[in-house]
Amino acid sequence: MKKTTLLIMAAGIGSRFGGGIKQLEPVGLNDEIIMDYSIHDAIEAGFNKIIFVIRRDIEADFRERIGNRVEAICGAHNVEIAYAFQDLQEVPEGCAVPEGRTKPWGTGQAVLAAKDVIHEPFAVINADDYYGKKAFYQLHDWLIEEHADSAISMAGFILKNTLSENGGVTRGVCKVTEGHSHVMDVVETKNIVKTADGAEADGVRLDPESYVSMNMWGFPAKEGCAPAFLKVLEEEFRTFFEEAVPADPMKAEYLLPTLIGGLLRAGTYSVKVLETGDKWFGVTYKEDKEIVVESFRKLIADGFYQKELYSDLG
Repeated sequence: MKKTTLLIMAAGIGSRFGGGIKQLEPVGLNDEIIMDYSIHDAIEAGFNKIIFVIRRDIEADFRERIGNRVEAICGAHNVEIAYAFQDLQEVPEGCAVPEGRTKPWGTGQAVLAAKDVIHEPFAVINADDYYGKKAFYQLHDWLIEEHADSAISMAGFILKNTLSENGGVTRGVCKVTEGHSHVMDVVETKNIVKTADGAEADGVRLDPESYVSMNMWGFPAKEGCAPAFLKVLEEEFRTFFEEAVPADPMKAEYLLPTLIGGLLRAGTYSVKVLETGDKWFGVTYKEDKEIVVESFRKLIADGFYQKELYSDLG
């Protein structure tokens, strides 16, 4: 079976959540966290390697809350586990962290932190988002096919299905081809809120039927080779430090949607849309947790998951 990796970005502590480690909040019947459901769905879809990207200072809590337990489950299903560590101080050679900077460098650096343990086609997800089963199957099936080095895939969610009832969210708003097959551009858009007739960001109305990125991407690799995208990611991180950091040293972020949008505009990459009608949910704000807990209870009642989550993997 071809090796396929799921990389889970779990390094962030959600300030909007109220200072807790939102990735580790229990939401399932047996105290499962959102990440458990993503791991279950990835294994079910055929992924056979999982990489956790975390910070060193939350490693002990992370391993106690999920890492040790998931390692045992994955071991029983021949799924490899690896860890990578995102560090503010890990910057391109010759570059320096601006004095006073505490904000992490973003999702681009999170993936780059794992470059030494990625040797196969891989998908990327956020730790605190629930994506639904379909997207994992679509991404896995895309990854086991042969693709050009310049190809990327994206799970395409519909904006109206990805909004929080409790405040603004950030999404990569996409412009897609007429047949919805490929992304033409993606713009990282902050503070998107639900309105009576759809959505808006800072007073600008957005089409609720727009495709958005939820940071669920797929990157191919040739047999025996590291994914070519990792080299681009490394080169562009240096450009980010040369251009974006001097302009905004405290807040500039190296974000996957921003980088991929630039590659699309340059015409050097293509992004395939993998359409999914699934509804996202996640814990962005403390008030979201109750909705998420009820959503998982309904999925279990409807038969999408077992009460003992991993018991159906065989």
